Amino acid sequence: MPDRRVASGVAVIAVVAVAVIAVVVLLARKPSQAATPPPKTGAASGPAAAAAGQAADSGPATFSGPDGMRARWVIQENDKPGTTAWQIHGAHGGISGFASQVYAQPGQKVTLYVSTTGPSFRAEAFRMGYYHGQGARLIWTSAQQPAKDQPGCPVTSGTNMVACDNWSPSLTFTVTQAFVQGDYLIKLTGPGNRQSYVPLTIWDPASTATYVIKNDVFTWQAWNYYGGYDYYQGLGSCPADVYPICSRARVVSYDRPYAAENGSGNFLGLEYPLVKWAEQHGLDVTYATDLTVQEHPGYLLRHKVLLSLGHDECWSLGERQAALAAYNGGVNIVFFAASPVLRHVRTQASRLGPDRELVDYRDSAADPLDGHGNPLQVTGNEWANPPSSWPEYDFVGDTYAGFLEPSLHVGFRVADASAWVFDGTGLHNGEVIPSLIASDVDKFDLGYGQPADDQIFGHSPIPANLGQTSIGAFYSDMTYYTNSSTGAGVLDTGTNNWIPALDDHSGCYAGGVCEATMVQRITGNIFKLFGQGPAARIQPSVPNWQQVTGQ
Repeated sequence: MPDRRVASGVAVIAVVAVAVIAVVVLLARKPSQAATPPPKTGAASGPAAAAAGQAADSGPATFSGPDGMRARWVIQENDKPGTTAWQIHGAHGGISGFASQVYAQPGQKVTLYVSTTGPSFRAEAFRMGYYHGQGARLIWTSAQQPAKDQPGCPVTSGTNMVACDNWSPSLTFTVTQAFVQGDYLIKLTGPGNRQSYVPLTIWDPASTATYVIKNDVFTWQAWNYYGGYDYYQGLGSCPADVYPICSRARVVSYDRPYAAENGSGNFLGLEYPLVKWAEQHGLDVTYATDLTVQEHPGYLLRHKVLLSLGHDECWSLGERQAALAAYNGGVNIVFFAASPVLRHVRTQASRLGPDRELVDYRDSAADPLDGHGNPLQVTGNEWANPPSSWPEYDFVGDTYAGFLEPSLHVGFRVADASAWVFDGTGLHNGEVIPSLIASDVDKFDLGYGQPADDQIFGHSPIPANLGQTSIGAFYSDMTYYTNSSTGAGVLDTGTNNWIPALDDHSGCYAGGVCEATMVQRITGNIFKLFGQGPAARIQPSVPNWQQVTGQ
């Protein structure tokens, strides 16, 4: 069945409503359960503000807050002056680039490969966060650099891989200690309003933070159509009734710019709203990527929660094994979007370095490893396909159900209002949060082997004429289950629109239900429970799927 990327109209960059306003709305709905908002950073001046600043500089490094575990360094970082200069308004062209690293740490060198039709360019590194609502802080600026219009990027016959490894290096810089761990957009700017981004994650190998924010770089690249090819589309004609499309890429390369979102991949639309929200609330976060987890499999074991962001459908064997080991060690996992762990990829070296190419034949018989290597490395259309035959259902707790057509939305219907996840919302069974469900969706389906202790929080019907599904009744289900042995909890929101909805302030609806306010409160409840350690020790799941779905 066809895949669809998230509609470009999904809200990308809007200022997150300050926590105080959200709490006022919640108090009006259910005073007894409303949470206390975190202190606003940098919102006032004078003696009171000075006292608040002194308080932020003292006390324990981490402490509990109304929306989860907080870290003093995150609060202090976001109290620094921010800027909106990172923004690119509208579509721009004439310059593009990529980095030699997907993620890096202080002390490493990063090379930028830039192509532009202009005579010069400069690079600016912005750390993305909240920063008084400005959204980012400028960390580093290069000198003006001589520019080059790089040659066209060749397409590898047979695999349709587009790689710009024929470009010459444009600029190399050292990641200094000024690069605080986080998500970065390197903004490339040339004369004539030429602008684009290069994403880079800065990680801390020694981190023991509560929450790991994992950037979904495998799926960013899977959907990267720079040069005309990705896993889901390609140039040339193909039979209309054959899927996957015959002209697709079988291998994609990090040695090329991202085509989407002015070069940011899918970071701005599907990940940044959660990053901004977490930093606004001072949460104890650290940053990694799919590749970080694959290359450092023990990393997750030092944390309490893995946060799967974006449209996290592409997973490698190494990443999956590392996440499973963390789960078996009591680490909680949140899948903030639908279809996680659905597609099967593996990495290989490019001419520019290790793990720079991402392989997914989407057809096991066509994969050169089929019959010649580890069957768990052979890339069929999904992880569930042979020879891997390792479906994600019992791990995720949900099953990929299909998608709504671009720009279409339906409401989220509450199925278990007494559950902890709805504390402070005032919602009731059957009540609807309007417009929350969009793009890809997951559902509970007993026939696919979901965990027997699944608790369904939301059960949202989708009219058949709004999208495409291949597994019967069309629903989006928000599910939660816990492991009684390890204590780990796993939650799947059931929709790709959860993170964008954090930033959607288009208004409130009949009955006073405000989408962003509700999503923020529910998200805070998830962070609060999961940040305390193995969730089953505090809130074991209460199976209710029989009552909710009638299965």
